[in-house]
Amino acid sequence: MTALHLRRAGMALAAILLLIWSLGPVYWALATSLMKPTDIAASPVNLVPPSITFEHYAKLVGGLFGQPDETGIWRDFLRALGNSLVLAGGATIATTAIAAIAAYAAVRLEFPGRNLVFYMIVATLAVPGYTVLIPLYRMMVGLGWVDTYGGIILIYISAYLPLSMWLMRSVYESLPLSIEEAAFLDGAGRLYTMVRIVMPLALPGLIAAAILTFLGAWGQFAVPLVFAPTAATKPLTVLIPEFATKNYVDYGLINAAGVFAMIPPALVVIFLNRFLLSGLMAGTGK
Repeated sequence: MTALHLRRAGMALAAILLLIWSLGPVYWALATSLMKPTDIAASPVNLVPPSITFEHYAKLVGGLFGQPDETGIWRDFLRALGNSLVLAGGATIATTAIAAIAAYAAVRLEFPGRNLVFYMIVATLAVPGYTVLIPLYRMMVGLGWVDTYGGIILIYISAYLPLSMWLMRSVYESLPLSIEEAAFLDGAGRLYTMVRIVMPLALPGLIAAAILTFLGAWGQFAVPLVFAPTAATKPLTVLIPEFATKNYVDYGLINAAGVFAMIPPALVVIFLNRFLLSGLMAGTGK
C-alpha cells in the first residue's frame, strides 16, 4: 500500500470517527426515546431498540390528540417549547437588528469615541456570564423583570450582541465604500443606502449572526434557570432536567423531549442556510 493510499485511509477513518462522535449522541437519544423502560434498563445495553414504542412521545404531545394523561406533562412540555421559541426567536431578531445598525455606525459614521465604544462592548465577551448573575438578578428584581419574556430576552441580547457586532463590523469593512458613495451621488440618504444597498450585500453576515444567536439562546440553561423560575417563561432546557426526580429518572421521556428540542434549531439552520448561500452568490455577483 502506497503512502497516498495510507493517507486516504487515515482521512477516511478520521472522518468516520468524527461522524460517530458527532451523530452518536443523536442516535442514542433517538434510540432510547423509542425503547420501553424495561429495554432501557436491560443489561447488556441495547444499542438497537428490541421493540419500538412511542409511549414517551405520547406523554409529551399525546394530549393534543385527545389521549388521556393524568400527569399533565404534555401541557408543561408544550408551554416550555413555546417559551423557548419566543425567547430564542425574540433574542435573535432583536440582536441581529441592533448589531446590523450598531456595527454599521461603528464602521461608516464618524463620532468621538467610536472605536472606544465598540471595543468596550466587544470586551464584555471576556466576562464570564456566571460572574454577573447575582448583580444582574438584583437589577432585574428591582425593575420587576424577573420571569418575564422581555427581561430574559434583554439578557440574551446583552450576551450575544458583542459577538454579532464584531462579526458584522468585519462584514461591513469588507464591502467597498464606492458602492455607498455612488448611492449618495444619486441622492440616496444614509438610511436608504444602509437598508436597500448595504444590508443585501451583508446578508451572509446577518444570517450567520442570527444562527449563532438563535443556537446560543436556544441552548441557554443558567440564565433561564435563575430568571425563569415558573412555568410562565420556563424553556425546554430547564424543564427537561426536571423529568429526573429523586426517586426515578425517566430516560425515555428525557430523550424524547431532547429529540423534540433538536428539531427547531436544526430547521432554523437548514432554512437560513438557503438564504446564506443565496446571499453569498448575490454578493459575488454585485
